[in-house]
Amino acid sequence: MQSALSLSFSQASLPLANRTLCSSNAAPSTPRNLRFCGLRREAFCFSPSKQLTSCRFHIQSRRIEVSAAASSSAGNGAPSKSFDYDLIIIGAGVGGHGAALHAVEKGLKTAIIEGDVVGGTCVNRGCVPSKALLAVSGRMRELQNEHHMKAFGLQVSAAGYDRQGVADHASNLATKIRNNLTNSMKALGVDILTGFGAVLGPQKVKYGDNIITGKDIIIATGSVPFVPKGIEVDGKTVITSDHALKLESVPDWIAIVGSGYIGLEFSDVYTALGSEVTFIEALDQLMPGFDPEISKLAQRVLINTRKIDYHTGVFASKITPAKDGKPVLIELIDAKTKEPKDTLEVDAALIATGRAPFTNGLGLENINVTTQRGFIPVDERMRVIDGNGKLVPHLYCIGDANGKLMLAHAASAQGISVVEQVTGRDHVLNHLSIPAACFTHPEISMVGLTEPQAREKAEKEGFKVSIAKTSFKANTKALAENEGEGLAKMIYRPDNGEILGVHIFGLHAADLIHEASNAIALGTRIQDIKLAVHAHPTLSEVVDELFKAAKVDSPASVTAQSVKVTV
Repeated sequence: MQSALSLSFSQASLPLANRTLCSSNAAPSTPRNLRFCGLRREAFCFSPSKQLTSCRFHIQSRRIEVSAAASSSAGNGAPSKSFDYDLIIIGAGVGGHGAALHAVEKGLKTAIIEGDVVGGTCVNRGCVPSKALLAVSGRMRELQNEHHMKAFGLQVSAAGYDRQGVADHASNLATKIRNNLTNSMKALGVDILTGFGAVLGPQKVKYGDNIITGKDIIIATGSVPFVPKGIEVDGKTVITSDHALKLESVPDWIAIVGSGYIGLEFSDVYTALGSEVTFIEALDQLMPGFDPEISKLAQRVLINTRKIDYHTGVFASKITPAKDGKPVLIELIDAKTKEPKDTLEVDAALIATGRAPFTNGLGLENINVTTQRGFIPVDERMRVIDGNGKLVPHLYCIGDANGKLMLAHAASAQGISVVEQVTGRDHVLNHLSIPAACFTHPEISMVGLTEPQAREKAEKEGFKVSIAKTSFKANTKALAENEGEGLAKMIYRPDNGEILGVHIFGLHAADLIHEASNAIALGTRIQDIKLAVHAHPTLSEVVDELFKAAKVDSPASVTAQSVKVTV
């Protein structure tokens, strides 16, 4: 939630150049109480350095935001005429929650419909409880690494764990975050409606036996684990991530089908707790979604040094759960020829083959919308597209259900973008600026293009690509932590300093990536950001050294140069 600041000012307190502009809607001497809800100061003419014409532009473009902020200070606003709500959100996951909070901030009367529990997949069956398990695996790895502990001069007896205690930690965290999300919406006056939501027609939604209307509607129903054909899930010995997060058992030997984010994180958890892991990957290499250079290093550290083996280029054509004393049976076939390849007998199997959109039963046929592989088609502004290729008025879809980028924070960003649009400000989200992270030990993070993707783009558009790298072994803080294993890599254009992609493998990589992602989002060029100052000694200097290692033909902007002179 964004912080809010209440200020009181009168016309006389404003800069002289701004008084005329701000006096058209109020008596000159009447004090005003405004509540800042993350809006920029310029929206209220609080910028003495602005020229008259500049401030007039701000006033016109932000007028709707000023009025919205005033109404949001009193809670959920009044609905538009002829509608029950200004905004109805179907799905109370992270995406729906982010949209709801921003909508109330903008003064919209908002309802959110949830057929399960608030928080959706991320909070209840995804990123939140998995981070609790990964926190445990990180502690276990450190305590089990005798060489690492001796380097600090520490002596630790054999580390152990209580399985139920670990499971309770994950469950309790999910409950706490779910309650936080629920309370934050209730505090702002968002109406939380219980029931399965479906679109009945234009601007009309049904949940349970109730029908409500909304000026705008957002579908934010998320996704569910994808289970390929031929795999029988019993929830005990053949499981999805939903089941694995409950940690009802720690098998001696578990096969993980899929080596993406989900599979890698669970391999980190299971091996730390004593399991042996076998990866089954359909593609020819592990970690196919990562930058090849980063995945090569990550494989050496995260897989080759642990009790993990793998089969690549194969499908698990059939998986039979354990029963009658027999183990889990996995039949492998060649991914290309479909010929039988091997048969595995293991204690358990985790299906980590990705996620599928949850879009069935939403009433999409009522508005002539046809899904594509289950995903709801949208344009760059998240507006839903019907079967004829036309936009469905006042209907949006965010998050996993549209398939643009299946990350919880991407869903929230899309929801905020939609709210900006429906309150009068056009906004297009740059998905290449959205970071992603894999919370293994060490972590992997990335934003933008991989090196192969960047070189393909460069060849098509006719520009050169350069690479900058820096090692965690050169970072004082990483060495102090005895965690020098790691690499940061940046792909960029040497002609103009545009950052095309950044990839990090190392200690706290998930935290370090945001300086690069924000630079991409704001259009900041390397020649400018390399002048920024970073505290020493910190891990942030890994990214600082990455920027400084880049060789850019263009000079720093006038603004950046003037700041440097002033300092």
